Amino acid sequence: MIDPKQLEEAFALFNEASAQLTGTYHELQQQAGRLTAELEVANGELRRQYLEKERLSQRLKLLLDALPGAVIVLDASGRIAEANPAAEQILGQRPTGESWRDLQKRRFRSTTGLKEWECTDGGGGTRRVTMVESPLDADGGRILLMQDVTEAWQMRQQLERHMKLSAMGEMAAGLAHQLRTPLATALLYAANLTRPAVSESDRNRFAQRIAERLRHLERMIQEMLLFVRGERVTTETVSSSELLDELTQVMEPQMRDKKVELRVSGGSRQVCVAGSRKALVGALLNLLENALQACSAGGLVEVRVKNEDGILKIEVADNGVGIPPSTRDHLFEPFFTTRPDGTGLGLAVVKSVVESHGGEVRMEPGHSNGTVFMVTLPIAEVAELKQSPSD
Repeated sequence: MIDPKQLEEAFALFNEASAQLTGTYHELQQQAGRLTAELEVANGELRRQYLEKERLSQRLKLLLDALPGAVIVLDASGRIAEANPAAEQILGQRPTGESWRDLQKRRFRSTTGLKEWECTDGGGGTRRVTMVESPLDADGGRILLMQDVTEAWQMRQQLERHMKLSAMGEMAAGLAHQLRTPLATALLYAANLTRPAVSESDRNRFAQRIAERLRHLERMIQEMLLFVRGERVTTETVSSSELLDELTQVMEPQMRDKKVELRVSGGSRQVCVAGSRKALVGALLNLLENALQACSAGGLVEVRVKNEDGILKIEVADNGVGIPPSTRDHLFEPFFTTRPDGTGLGLAVVKSVVESHGGEVRMEPGHSNGTVFMVTLPIAEVAELKQSPSD
């Protein structure tokens, strides 16, 4: 038989365990309620963040579509992942999925303008654009920003043409005066040739003087035509070493004949400019000839070349007589000269040629002994077009 006392104890233990289970169940219910409430709050926060990010994404997309500049996103393999409508308008196509390197080789061509490119669109037209590249993520993605500057470039071209026409008007006024003196001198010597009593030696001397004056006129006309044109007929890639070699070859015999030392330093065969080698060499020769004429025997003419931040700097310095401060503001004006036999077009030609190559020429101030001219030219981006931003 079951002992009632044991049975009573068993029921007591059962009731106690049941009470504990009931308490634990209530606690679990409370915890489940709290967790459910917290989960609802978390889900609500996540939904709010999701909707906020969705609104931000839509806003960014609208802003990207509305941007006047072209935006192209490249993935790690160099393919176009995204492009906004401005990019599609410049390129004349939807470039998504295409290799940027192939597209760049097919559509873009470097120019003499700093960071400017010519881009052909799908309709056969040409646009002038600037391009900037930035890294996008650690995986190798990149973003390209392009700006269509065709209208600004055309306005610059028109302004340059207007300035050229204005300079031509001033030139026409000065040309008559400049031509009159050597022409009158040549006519005077020619008249002396007709005199019957002129000796053979005088006749030869007069003929030489006539030839000198005619060569002077020829040089003046050539410089005038070069100044008027001011544009490059051909475009080629010219290394700084090629420029230095040709300048040295032409000027060294003349310097040696006058007992003036020519010293050339700097330069790299990897640094190139785009333009006309003949026009650039002619402009730099003008500076070197001026430097030579300013020096006496024992003088020094230096050509220093260096590359700084994508700019080729060519410095032509001499330790000659220098240029008076009163005349420095007029150095690059057509027909302004301080030499009796000068045409006044040399520095004007230099300025015209250098500016047509997208560069600048100026006289460096602060030199009490001699003269220093600085020519700056944008380094051609032909080599960079093959490497960046496509590589």
